[in-house]
Amino acid sequence: METDWGSLQTAFGNGECLPEVLARLLEPDPTVQVTALSELSELVGHQNSIYEATAPVAVYVAGILTHPAATTLRPYRNVPIRATWLNWLVSTAYDASDEIVDRTEQYFPGFLTHNTALAAFRDLRPMLYRAVAPFLQDSHEDVREAAGLAALILAEHPALAQHRDHLAMHARRILDTSSNAPDRRVAWKALEAWGHDVTGMEPLQEEPWDWGPHSDGHGDLEPPF
Repeated sequence: METDWGSLQTAFGNGECLPEVLARLLEPDPTVQVTALSELSELVGHQNSIYEATAPVAVYVAGILTHPAATTLRPYRNVPIRATWLNWLVSTAYDASDEIVDRTEQYFPGFLTHNTALAAFRDLRPMLYRAVAPFLQDSHEDVREAAGLAALILAEHPALAQHRDHLAMHARRILDTSSNAPDRRVAWKALEAWGHDVTGMEPLQEEPWDWGPHSDGHGDLEPPF
């Protein structure tokens, strides 16, 4: 059954524009792809929020991870656009993570119960995990790390508990190799939450931080200097 995008809420009205934006993700021009993802970030992830359209957009992005367009290289970076799509899933999954929900519930009790869009996204975590998991062993380092981060956050879902011991290896790899503080924090928090020994691994300062995909996205279009 096709999604009735016009009936779904985004940050700026209904989602009738979404099919056209989603289609541009598959264009051969990487600047078009990245610009489309930037637009999606604003429409369904504005101010790090989850909207009615967020879950079906995430399903679409997860579904095209194996599409040939995912191998397009980003401008100025020898990195497949697949890594950018995965990082968008990382960012969106974090906005619906246990940590964010728990923090919000402290100030707004019953928040998750009344936020049906957020609950719908969280229910999708096992399906999203299945789409992400094949890339945990990808040949490209950026894709592997993005897939690992997404898997660590999505595996908070109780139905994915059996995967956590295996994912601990990916968490430790991120801690060993990543220079990105937010990524390292996700890995550290996952190990701690799952009862793994984090002795000697200094916890990172807990401050609000922004995943790049929630910005305007133009950083992916510019030279890396």
